[in-house]
Amino acid sequence: MSKLTHLQFEHIKTSLEKMKYGSIMITVQNGEITQIDTTEKAKDKRQPGIKTINKNRKN
Repeated sequence: MSKLTHLQFEHIKTSLEKMKYGSIMITVQNGEITQIDTTEKAKDKRQPGIKTINKNRKN
């Protein structure tokens, strides 16, 4: 089983505290953590009912 170093634990903890939407993937090789990937999602803040105009569309 892999043990977390203090630095790895702090990285994961800080990422979780800052993240509103997203995921953290921890890669383990030979029982050791080799990589920590953080993916954050951005939500679309447009108001419902506002239409986006496609300028490239031909009528």
